[in-house]
Amino acid sequence: MNSTDHEIFMRRCLELAEMGRGNAAPNPVVGAVLVHQGRIIGEGYHRQYGQAHAEVNCVNSVTAEDKPLVQRATMYVSLEPCAHHGKTPPCADLIVSEKIPEVVIGCVDTFSAVAGKGIEKLEKAGVKVHTGVLEAACRAINRRFFTFHEQQRPYIILKWAQSRNGFMAGPDGVPVRISNRWSDRLVHRWRSEEMAILVGTRTAILDNPQLNTRLWPGKSPVRLVIDRTLSVPRTHHLWDGSIPTIFITAEKAEEEKVDMMQLDFTSPLLPQLMQHLYQRQIQSVLVEGGPYLLQRFLETDLWDEARVITGTNTLSDGLAAPVLRRATVAESIHLEDDRIDIYRRG
Repeated sequence: MNSTDHEIFMRRCLELAEMGRGNAAPNPVVGAVLVHQGRIIGEGYHRQYGQAHAEVNCVNSVTAEDKPLVQRATMYVSLEPCAHHGKTPPCADLIVSEKIPEVVIGCVDTFSAVAGKGIEKLEKAGVKVHTGVLEAACRAINRRFFTFHEQQRPYIILKWAQSRNGFMAGPDGVPVRISNRWSDRLVHRWRSEEMAILVGTRTAILDNPQLNTRLWPGKSPVRLVIDRTLSVPRTHHLWDGSIPTIFITAEKAEEEKVDMMQLDFTSPLLPQLMQHLYQRQIQSVLVEGGPYLLQRFLETDLWDEARVITGTNTLSDGLAAPVLRRATVAESIHLEDDRIDIYRRG
């Protein structure tokens, strides 16, 4: 097959991989297809952490009628097949045992347990391996995974809604309705795709947020609350025990319903937080705090994306939205009258 054919089937791998978003973490999202003479005979993706990987689901999807074709087919997979025993056996071993003669890989897995070992195992078994097909797109789809392992911190997404003239809330932080119902549903979808969601003390007290996915059929993220003195009232939703919650505090306290992460508030907080979240295997965080917390992430350069919802209303006064610098608009969409801009670090 030529390079165009390779790209066509790799794009299908990427489409499949996205279907595992929100369920595969902390594993990467991966898609795989089996192709015989230009026809897809099997496809799969990593559906759930701890369960079968994309390659396994791909092989298992092949019908009995097409089984004899597997040994003459090419497997396309968006990420290098694993070569180590984790929750499941190595996928490279499966490919070898199924006698699949050729594998096309989107990008190499830089995670230390893999990092070229899967390719090496395949080639030693006589499998013809191609790499680097739509490599940038294959890395981008797993940017959370790669950021976590390469930079040893979670992938950070900043999110806020602002009025047309750049305010996030009214005077003294009084909450104001800005985004519409469709944008609200989109935000809950975003929550379902990340491992954790973070707010500061002021937002926790004034907004009394639930930080769940009640508007979208997906798993709610772990709730992270920066609250140095544990001043959020015990009657607020964040104490209700409905979702795993971690209070980031300077206090020594034990609470039945929440976890406590004790940090040194006399030293820069965010680097400490990144280190602790890395140790807890939290690969991505959606920051939904107020302008002060958001601006701290921007000033310390600890961010990867910013998602800004701009409504149609204007406010005469209030809390100004953060200032984005060195950012590039990667995508803009409209939901009724709301504009959503997705920024990436420039």
